[in-house]
Amino acid sequence: MRLSLRTTRLPDDANFSLVDHLPESASAFVRNQDGLVGWGEAVRLTAKGPDRMQTLSAAWRELVSQTDVSDDISVPGSGLVAFGSFAFAEDSSSESVLIVPKILLGSRDGVRWLTRVDEVETENFWDVPQVYIPNAPISLSEGLQSSEGFMQSVSEAKTQIEIDRVKKVVLARDLVATVSKDFDIRAALHRLATKYPTCWTYSVDGLFGASPELLVRVSHKQVSARVLAGTAGRGTDPGVDFAISNALAASSKNIAEHRFAVQSLVDELEKFCSQVDADSQPFSLQLPNLWHLASDVHAILKDDASVLDLAAVLHPTAAVAGTPTQAAQKLIAELEPFDRGRYAGPVGWIGADGDGEWAIALRGALLQDNQLTAYAGCGIVAESEPLAELEETELKFKPIREALA
Repeated sequence: MRLSLRTTRLPDDANFSLVDHLPESASAFVRNQDGLVGWGEAVRLTAKGPDRMQTLSAAWRELVSQTDVSDDISVPGSGLVAFGSFAFAEDSSSESVLIVPKILLGSRDGVRWLTRVDEVETENFWDVPQVYIPNAPISLSEGLQSSEGFMQSVSEAKTQIEIDRVKKVVLARDLVATVSKDFDIRAALHRLATKYPTCWTYSVDGLFGASPELLVRVSHKQVSARVLAGTAGRGTDPGVDFAISNALAASSKNIAEHRFAVQSLVDELEKFCSQVDADSQPFSLQLPNLWHLASDVHAILKDDASVLDLAAVLHPTAAVAGTPTQAAQKLIAELEPFDRGRYAGPVGWIGADGDGEWAIALRGALLQDNQLTAYAGCGIVAESEPLAELEETELKFKPIREALA
């Protein structure tokens, strides 16, 4: 059975806000009020295992070949699009997924459009701002990895670094809560997108959050990515805040952690790209609650590889796994008492032409039935201190705590 869809341009509206038009159970990928919002599921592709991304990349190409598309505007995100989210580990019990929505609402640089699959009839949620009823405040409590257990894991990781098993490993901890059946994820997404507009606010199959880290973007052969590694909390006044930023930029521990992450990304991009360029020095990225050391990387795609093909070779980066990658992943499996699921995996969208945007699923949570699980982690290197790393995870939990408050 062939899939058919049509993209049409919507009237211009200077006051339009994409995050004010989220339908129930929305798929979303939004930054600075631009992005994509999906309603329903027309097609759902799933995979598990070590070849999950390659499997879905091939399935996507097959779906594209069997789809009839009428697209009046041909901009990034129009036409056939799938939202996706991938498990962090190859042996995860969580399914990786690509979802083609029945209806997609897009906004980019003042242009708005609507894509309908098979002339689906539904209410015009894109015309009228939605009212998101506030949820009752949700309090997160410790999950499978307690604070004490996390610090013990950091100490063990340092021991493994000392014997040169790894140079860096990223460890996470989890927080959990039970939510009511009428919990509305849209209220949390709206808070995240409003408080963290420069992050990528995402929602795919129960996984949601606001990620500061772009794994990879492809647009007309132009490849870009942003690496974050090295973190400090914001100061309470401008003078203190400035001093914290300077201290982060001069920190040998954070610079070393950042260097591992950047080099890991560059090494993988060079397999598919030419003219790979990375910032010679990281810059301090300012978020409402954190400073990050950040580097932007740019490249040109050599062949017909898609953004999903690149995501498959880039994941997991040193920023979410460690260095060397395989040894770090094995150590994570030993020291973390839970399956990360799709936390720290790629999340984003792909178009029929292979272009798209994929962030790393950070600063968020997974909602399954009425169980909510949030995750936060940090990079452990030789200079790491267990209590300081625990405090860093608390800083990284702040966005999701605020979204649920």
